[in-house]
Amino acid sequence: MPRKPEDSPALDQPAANRRNFLKGAALSGAAALTPAESQAATPVPQQIKITPPGPRQLAADTHPPEADPVNQSSSGGEFMVDVLKSMDIDYMVMMCASSFRGIHEAIVNYADNRKPEIITTAHEEIANAMAHGYAKMAEKPIATIFHGTVGVQHASMALYNAWCDRVPILAFCGNIIEADKRLPGAEWVHSAVDPLAMVRDMLKYDDQPASLQHFAESAVRAVKIATTPPMGPVMLSLDAELQENPIENRAGLRIPKYTPVIPPVGDPGALAEAARLLANAENPVIIVDRMTRTPAGLERLVAFAEALQCAVVDTGGRMNFPTRHPLNQSQRGRAVIAQADVILGIEMNDLWGQLHAHSDRVHRSDRGVTRAGAKVITLGNREMYSKSNFQDSARFQEADLTIAGDGESSLPLLTELVKKAVTSDRKSAHEERGKKLGAARLAAVNLAMSDATLGWDASPVSTARVAAELYAQIKDDDWSLVGSAIRFNWPQRLWNMDKKHRWNGGSGGAGIGYNAPAALGAALANKAKGRLSVAIQGDGDFMFVPSTLWTAAHHRIPLLYVMHNNRAYHQEYMYLQAMAGRRGRGATKAHIGTTLTDPNVDYATVARGMGIYGEGPITDPKELGPALKRALAVVRRGEPALVDVVTDQR
Repeated sequence: MPRKPEDSPALDQPAANRRNFLKGAALSGAAALTPAESQAATPVPQQIKITPPGPRQLAADTHPPEADPVNQSSSGGEFMVDVLKSMDIDYMVMMCASSFRGIHEAIVNYADNRKPEIITTAHEEIANAMAHGYAKMAEKPIATIFHGTVGVQHASMALYNAWCDRVPILAFCGNIIEADKRLPGAEWVHSAVDPLAMVRDMLKYDDQPASLQHFAESAVRAVKIATTPPMGPVMLSLDAELQENPIENRAGLRIPKYTPVIPPVGDPGALAEAARLLANAENPVIIVDRMTRTPAGLERLVAFAEALQCAVVDTGGRMNFPTRHPLNQSQRGRAVIAQADVILGIEMNDLWGQLHAHSDRVHRSDRGVTRAGAKVITLGNREMYSKSNFQDSARFQEADLTIAGDGESSLPLLTELVKKAVTSDRKSAHEERGKKLGAARLAAVNLAMSDATLGWDASPVSTARVAAELYAQIKDDDWSLVGSAIRFNWPQRLWNMDKKHRWNGGSGGAGIGYNAPAALGAALANKAKGRLSVAIQGDGDFMFVPSTLWTAAHHRIPLLYVMHNNRAYHQEYMYLQAMAGRRGRGATKAHIGTTLTDPNVDYATVARGMGIYGEGPITDPKELGPALKRALAVVRRGEPALVDVVTDQR
């Protein structure tokens, strides 16, 4: 076996003086704050004189509406809550609304706001994105609910992200089916014959139950479908009267037993053929995207790769493979793919994109980057379920062997078949290949450390320094990077990501507004496990969903947001520069419509206004480390915090 990079002193002893921080801080832990320092780090809130409300205002604010002349002993909403409890649904994330007041009231009073517990948000997109991030981190779905037609439309962007990312979410919406039951005004524009028609192409299953027994069976079916690979969001439309009216015959209702579906394993004969091809290859490469669902998935992939001593390219849809493992060649993926004679893609969303180079300069063109005669094998569940309207399937990639089956579940058998197929003479060749890959990985990590020193003392603060300073202070914790700004890949290059929960993957649909609430949902899952959650937060993404911070404060979800504040939608800024350059018009006007300046946004002030600790904007890189230390003290005691860092563009 090659020596592992984390065991090598070369990683911790950079030669250049400007790399001293990476030696002494980025790759070694920062000391924890003492309680006294933690107290001193928190600003004392300004005392505001509050005038108590008068009698009339107090009455208006506190007196409930006149009670209905019915002492109702039960409701359909209570039975719906019992169904959710039977499936171990921990939370219901929502933006409150009248169309689901029946189930809402049942959760808070009948269930005493426990299993599910309500998580309050100020926007349906935030609610669904939180459920998205939670499901990936907790490895189980939670529920979310939307208000009729308008709430479903607000939630649709986040539903689309979850669909593209193949994440299980149990979603509901309120509706009033019978026209003669709707009150004049809002109930008409907020109801529909088929409210889920608006989002059906981004759902794996949907239904509109007509009875409580129908609800019970449909809800259990929905969760089974949502959590069966390929996973995805499911949604039920709940009639208001079904939620609110008394239960006529509770004894006649039955909640079906919920049993998760065991994911399918690939055909043994096909896996044996794949093992034969891989065992006899000179330069096999494994490419993975959305494979790891549980901690076992990462362990299984490590065992499989080590059985072959072959290169692994992790495209980052999930935390699939340890970043410091000597076989991890993700940072030089194009080079190892070009040399490969057998390529195995596991749970790939866009294998074609990995095997081709693409250009959109003047005319769009592409070229293959694989060697002639290279064999391509695919293993996954992508072909098991798809829809044709949204084009998230990516371009079609030819394969020599296509195996349908869950990647994580199929790896143990595939690994055993590989071990049987590897002869003694091939085993020695594999070990030599592993040593070469380990040396290449060590060189790549050292190169990343060297690259990180460029612009170390510059202002705006370099993105590499942001990543290095943050890692220096969390590496000795059980940390989790629950979200990251678009194309911010320094953590993957510099940090030692060795467990499934270290990274929660991307959005799936690249829909802006995902990162802030999805990171909060993942942090909610981590809270129960005592993990330290951090997120690199893009400023453009944050502007879509700023009230996410209020939810973090209200529910006391510990999470550190580090703002990657480059004051622009920078990808679009670069595209506009390229367009102007192509046409010979110069790039002096590329800022119009793409930047977040004049005025600059003070995100720390926004954070404090939402009730969480905020510091910044940080422009002097020397102030970054101390600011992170103070904010992390807040997070470690169980509260959210935000540090606004004015960064370079990428």
